[in-house]
Amino acid sequence: MDKLLIQGSASLVGEIPVSGAKNSALPIIASSLLAEGPMVIGNLPHLQDVTTMIELLGTMGVEVVMGERMSMEIHSSTIKDLVAPYSLVKTMRASILVLGPMIARHGKAKVSLPGGCAIGSRPVDLHLKGLEAMGARINVEDGYIYAESDGRLKGAHIFMDTVTVTGTENLLMAATLADGETLIENAAREPEVVDLAECLIAMGAKIEGHGTSAIRIKGVPTLKGCHYDVMPDRIETGTYLVAAALSRGKVTLKGARADIMDAVIAKLEEAGATISIQKDSITLDMEGRRPKAVNVTTSPYPGFPTDMQAQFVVLNSLAEGSSTVVETVFENRFMHVNELVRMGANIRLEGNTAIITGVEQLKAAPVMATDLRASASLVIAGLKAEGETLVDRIYHIDRGYECIEEKLQLLGAKIKRVAS
Repeated sequence: MDKLLIQGSASLVGEIPVSGAKNSALPIIASSLLAEGPMVIGNLPHLQDVTTMIELLGTMGVEVVMGERMSMEIHSSTIKDLVAPYSLVKTMRASILVLGPMIARHGKAKVSLPGGCAIGSRPVDLHLKGLEAMGARINVEDGYIYAESDGRLKGAHIFMDTVTVTGTENLLMAATLADGETLIENAAREPEVVDLAECLIAMGAKIEGHGTSAIRIKGVPTLKGCHYDVMPDRIETGTYLVAAALSRGKVTLKGARADIMDAVIAKLEEAGATISIQKDSITLDMEGRRPKAVNVTTSPYPGFPTDMQAQFVVLNSLAEGSSTVVETVFENRFMHVNELVRMGANIRLEGNTAIITGVEQLKAAPVMATDLRASASLVIAGLKAEGETLVDRIYHIDRGYECIEEKLQLLGAKIKRVAS
């Protein structure tokens, strides 16, 4: 199993490109199941989760042809098996995104429940309730969701009890081929949901209100294939901006979009960063200054993203002053804190709040990644720790960051991948 070996080093300086957004790519790949013609998706990130989604389509008999410059052509007309097996779904919760398209276009689907998911503990049940409101018959048995419909799904008024991104995406895709109009209220407003909606519109869907809490969809009989480029990854962008701020350096991220990063940029400026926004890039310059501590509370978009919480815990650990980081979106999302404390961070947990007093220096230590964003936080902590930090279980990182060590090397970081 690979690990990352990091030598605490000087400030990060330079320019790197931002990859396509994983959280846009996965639902957009799933949306290809709705298309009657070939679908070409560009700007895809080279990530394990994208590979898993491609494998999932392959097991169904869908023809996927990889193109140049991170693009793929998908022919869903070759589909043979309307089953998403546990062997693949267990490795990636987003696999459930094939449920809506399959039931909408083919009237039938069998999709494994995501690994480790009790049906009521996370909002998978909202996907199912929404589909039932649209006329689908749902049965959960032996760890699988069995869905069927007689003919087309029916438009419905759906109110989401909880804001859920994948739930909104699943029902949005299903509604595009439903008979009549569907209104999704309390819908997720994330830019990735908007990106999916724009892709569906390019395929011929009739959608209004995406980016707001009320999305209105008028069903159409068929959708066609199209060419669509995935938006840049705002979480990858934010992670490298935090790494630059933490290192007191100056970094330009090419291809980044500032208009979807207001909450993160505001907090970085509050921490003392000078941020310049160009048409297709963002530059952060700390001018050699130590960052100042900032208070953060996570919330659904357009609030501060939960996927940036771990990175800001690290930033505050080395910042001047004390701060609180409050996690309101997910439980158990402070697993990185114990590892940071082992590196010398001064962090105390009280329920869903991390109380942080900044220290001058972290100390290198062997640490273990526990999830995707926590693992990224340990990497950027290692960049400013005294000595050699070894990050284990980096398969988590490979799920969401394309070539992280190579990009950091371009900025002057001393980091390399090693085999255990």
